Amino acid sequence: MLRVAEQYAGTDTGRQRRANEDSLLARSPLFVVADGMGGAQAGEVASRIAVEAFQHGLRDATEPEAAMAGLARAANSRIHERSHSYAEQAGMGTTLTAIYVGEEEVSIAHVGDSRAYCWRDGGLLRLTDDHSLVDELMRQGRLTPEEAIEHPQRSVITRALGPEGTVEVDTRSLRARAGDVYLLCSDGLTTMLPEDQLAAVLRAHPRLRDAGEALIAAANEAGGRDNITVVLLRLEEVLPGGAAASAPPAQDDVDSTIVGVPAVAAPVRRRQPRAPSPNGKPAKARRVRLRRAGALEH
Repeated sequence: MLRVAEQYAGTDTGRQRRANEDSLLARSPLFVVADGMGGAQAGEVASRIAVEAFQHGLRDATEPEAAMAGLARAANSRIHERSHSYAEQAGMGTTLTAIYVGEEEVSIAHVGDSRAYCWRDGGLLRLTDDHSLVDELMRQGRLTPEEAIEHPQRSVITRALGPEGTVEVDTRSLRARAGDVYLLCSDGLTTMLPEDQLAAVLRAHPRLRDAGEALIAAANEAGGRDNITVVLLRLEEVLPGGAAASAPPAQDDVDSTIVGVPAVAAPVRRRQPRAPSPNGKPAKARRVRLRRAGALEH
């Protein structure tokens, strides 16, 4: 039987945005990252609604994929309805990447271009596909990874919660191991740092708080063009009788954290932005082709 032994959750506005539109949940055994988009503060509203849908956990943990997909669809309906009720929130949306830790497996629900990774035996495995235009072109063999980095439509995503009345939610489950580290992050991390650098940071910092802070710092040093959210969790095996196979972590490593939902315990302090971003409006076309508000890059 597995359980979460250590965790870290942090979010940062970045260097080029005025506000942080990311929200997160880190309440073992459920972890969520949501990256909002939309004019004014609509992105923050959308990501908060997505996280709120998960804050009470799963009603049926025996079928975690179905339960998480249901919560994601409920959040989608609420965001969609709200975007049609308030003119200033029209067209808002959010990504969602969630992970549930079961006794032997981890289950994932995913929409958008936030990501989930597994760090195991010194290797980094990506667990989600980006629902973005450039990733679709790469999967079709029409674009190379090098071309994608500078593609003029690299900020366009093709699936999100909110823009449409219904949404397809990707789900999967995989066998977990003691010692696994799982990373959830918004694209403010992955657009700034290549995967080999993510792996290098995780390799260099065994303690998750150190690793998380180092990842956020490195993304800011690389430009910090977007909000940066990082959630990390490490698994351990529980022996018969309930004893852990390894020493228990410090209490602050297993605290419950939610950012983006009002009146919750242990919020993560958001740092002040270092420079304002240019003003802009989100673009929206068919197939949910959204851009983050405030800049073309997202």
